[in-house]
Amino acid sequence: MEYETSSPVTDYYDYTASEPCHKIDVKKMAARLLPPLYSLVFIFGVVGNMLVVLTLINCKKLKSMTDIFLLNLAISDLLFLLTMPFWAHYAASQWDLGNQVCRFITGLYFIGFFSGIFFIILLTIDRYLAIVHAVFAVKARTVSFGVMTSGITWVVTMLVSLPEIIFTKSKKEGSRYTCSSYFPVSQYYFWKYFQALKISILGLVLPLFVMVICYSGILKTLRRCRNEKKKHKAVRLIFAIMIVYFLFWAPYTIVLVLTTFPKLFHLNNCSSSNRLDRAMQVTETLGMTHCCINPIIYAFIGEKFRNYLLVFFRKHIAKHLCKHCPIFQREALDRVNSAYTRSTGEQEISTGL
Repeated sequence: MEYETSSPVTDYYDYTASEPCHKIDVKKMAARLLPPLYSLVFIFGVVGNMLVVLTLINCKKLKSMTDIFLLNLAISDLLFLLTMPFWAHYAASQWDLGNQVCRFITGLYFIGFFSGIFFIILLTIDRYLAIVHAVFAVKARTVSFGVMTSGITWVVTMLVSLPEIIFTKSKKEGSRYTCSSYFPVSQYYFWKYFQALKISILGLVLPLFVMVICYSGILKTLRRCRNEKKKHKAVRLIFAIMIVYFLFWAPYTIVLVLTTFPKLFHLNNCSSSNRLDRAMQVTETLGMTHCCINPIIYAFIGEKFRNYLLVFFRKHIAKHLCKHCPIFQREALDRVNSAYTRSTGEQEISTGL
């Protein structure tokens, strides 16, 4: 009996279903809506995050620990985005790419998912250190420490994602091939609950805990700050990234808990299961679109990022398309260069973009 909705995170084979519960409507909705949506997310997300990567490397030159974390966050989003065309194809028909590709794409999905969470947490802690413990931060927030921390984070991400990779396989169920998680019969409930709780804790509880602790300390420090405007500029970008993450992923986490423990919430019947599957499809799709939102946040909130982006466009793109266009004036380059004339203290508290 198949319980799956073309969802890369929550597909699993239910060995314990006592009677059939068909999910035809859910599959039809996924086949109709997901391929074009995933394609749009892929295009806009790749373009946006590639611009972030190129801007950080070519213009910012990765001169702070914040830059290192922002670069790794963009790479996390790109890894996540690379799986989109495969899930679009899977939603439209079936998984016909084989077992190894199934595991590889699932691995990329979860590595991108968990690493994105971890680097958002690191960025929040980075802001906390820069504002609340400014003296200590001067020594601790170095590029080398940022690189080392990022390396450790990627290793932890690989370990956290390992169970999903191990239990995922491509298998024929009924008339179509799936790419799903198949837990051992004897350990089915353990792994089912473990996976759901892991995603819930790492995806919602841990970031929320870090956010409350760090921003409580930041707000206390800001109240004592004379140059309050500059301090608020230093925190609003990372705060926006964290808030937007919760708005996009929290609904999915809540639905995941309801789907995993239906008896606890009196939802263990076929009609409730169908409604939860629809909710899961909608909320997970909302969460998956999050990977193309961060560049938009940088563009609207990060004034320096807009200037750097204009300089990058002027240097590397516009000169090949329009050498004498007046829109690309020298003023943008002067504004960006002036950022390097600030005092050391102001640079330490910059938003990173």
